[in-house]
Amino acid sequence: MQKIIIIEPILDNQNTEDRIEEATALCEAAGGKVVACITQVIKTIKPATFIGLGKVEEIKCEAIDQNADLCVFNGELSPSQTLNLTDLIGVPVITRTNLILDIFAKRAESSEGKILVELAQLKYIYPRLKGKGDSLSRLGAGIGTRGPGETKLETDRRHIKGRILRLERDLLQIQSRRTNEYSRRKKNQVKTVALVGYTNSGKSTLLNLLCKSDVLEMDQVFATLDTASKKAYINGKNIIMMDTVGFIKELPPDLLRAFKSTLDCVNQADLLLSVADCTKDWRAQFEVTENLLKELGTQVNVIKVLNKCDTNPQDFIPDDVIKISALKNMGIDHLKEQILAKL
Repeated sequence: MQKIIIIEPILDNQNTEDRIEEATALCEAAGGKVVACITQVIKTIKPATFIGLGKVEEIKCEAIDQNADLCVFNGELSPSQTLNLTDLIGVPVITRTNLILDIFAKRAESSEGKILVELAQLKYIYPRLKGKGDSLSRLGAGIGTRGPGETKLETDRRHIKGRILRLERDLLQIQSRRTNEYSRRKKNQVKTVALVGYTNSGKSTLLNLLCKSDVLEMDQVFATLDTASKKAYINGKNIIMMDTVGFIKELPPDLLRAFKSTLDCVNQADLLLSVADCTKDWRAQFEVTENLLKELGTQVNVIKVLNKCDTNPQDFIPDDVIKISALKNMGIDHLKEQILAKL
């Protein structure tokens, strides 16, 4: 298990505690162990290193003391900043996007999921190769190097461009098949409900409860990457339930564009269940989901579902939010009634 130091830049009025908690969860999902977290209030971004040289020296000392294998910068860096920090600190430095891509590469199981992950990785890597020939090979094995990053892609940019084009063609074929599937459902008047929402909010647990299925459930971010469709029988009605990849704050635009095709089911559905976690900042989670749905151009009816409410939350919860516990089967009958009413 790799030892990781999180570098947390503090910009504006960000909720630092939540950001660090989320970065820690991402590191653990990638198979690493966070041994330290170093914060830096950013007043002026340094062109060469983003953070000041004094802080860089502090991180270097911490990396030596903790025998760290990797530093994760919880934000975005330019290629030159990444290389400069790696040289100065003495251990590989990767960004939040690298980390999320690594988790996606680890979790993708379907052919479409694997294509999407590789495509996102290549499109992220491609513009960062120019003049940085040894940057990928420096990283070595481990977190942030799964997938195509393990090969010496920097030796032939044309190879990357060609691979991107081939993957995009394969993806178009998969999308065509999916479009035909949606058309058949519409023709047969099959109602579909898509679960959307924050990662690790319990969407898969709710899907399994409603459909009596066995989709993977884990207390981990991005446990489910591939879209899952299951049949549900709710109060005498046959319904298709679809689970989707979880959302997260500051989801990198490259990833959103890459996974837009798998999220097509959101726009094709008759109803959306927006799921949030009662034990976290659920208002912010609903907001993240709402903003991402706007980016996807979604105009489908939404039911807000607050999961894990068996913890007896003290906060005021609006009347338009349905309170449930998928794990304890609490509030599910009311949710079923609302689903049928909306459909």
